[in-house]
Order: sequence, then C-alpha cells, then structure tokens
Amino acid sequence: MKKLFLFASAIVLSVGVFAQGAQQKKAEDAVKFKELTYDFGKIKQGSPVSHDFAFTNISNKPVIIESAIPGCGCTTPVKPEGAIQQGKDDKITAGFNAAAQGPFNKNITVKVAGIDLPVVLHITGEVLTPDAYAKYEAAKNKTGR
Repeated sequence: MKKLFLFASAIVLSVGVFAQGAQQKKAEDAVKFKELTYDFGKIKQGSPVSHDFAFTNISNKPVIIESAIPGCGCTTPVKPEGAIQQGKDDKITAGFNAAAQGPFNKNITVKVAGIDLPVVLHITGEVLTPDAYAKYEAAKNKTGR
C-alpha cells in the first residue's frame, strides 16, 4: 500500500512540474527583435563600438524591459526606460569596449517584466591590434571590399 501511495504521489508531482514548464512565457512572445546576433567583424583595439538591437512590442499590452544584463564587464547594454506601447518599436544598444585583442562572442540577457524566460542577444567579432587593423584596412581598400 505504501508503494502504491508513493508511486501515485510521484506521478501527481511530476505532472505538476511538467504543467508549470508548459505555462512559462517567453520574452519572444512579447517582443520581436529584428535580429538576435550581430557581428562587428574586425575592429580596432581600443576603439569602442556599439550596435542597436531593434525590437517591436508584439503583445497586446505595454511591455517593460526590466533588465539587460551583460555577460561580462566589456559589454555595456542600454535598455529603454518606461513602457513600450503595443505595436511600438524601441531598441537595446549593445556597447563593446574592444580592450582585449582576439575574437569575442558576448551575450546580453534581456528580461521582460512579467515574463519567465528572457531572450539572449549576441555580439561577435574580432579585435585587432592597431597595426594589424591598419594592415587589414589597407588590404581591404586594395581589393575594394
């Protein structure tokens, strides 16, 4: 009898956990980003860059971007303040300081108020030393690309 009771309890708890997972709202259900990834390409070390991740409120009510959390200190996101009305556009600006040489792949986690699962934006590229960047630019200008 105890085994039957434990088995039945385990089933009931499992169903409850799975039902909660199915009900979680995603940020993508409220805001639609034009792009989730941006590649800066090759950039010069010490020359900060930024990119605007444009989005639209696709929900049927105003939304608030609660937070935009960078994956590291070299990335500085700027989120809109206040509510974004239904159907309106706004942006999250992702800044990158380009201090360290080499390839990079950074994330910004965007949390929408009242929504369980955030959306993650990505920036990528490669930071070149000033000399390497000058050579890259010279070669690019020579080939016309």
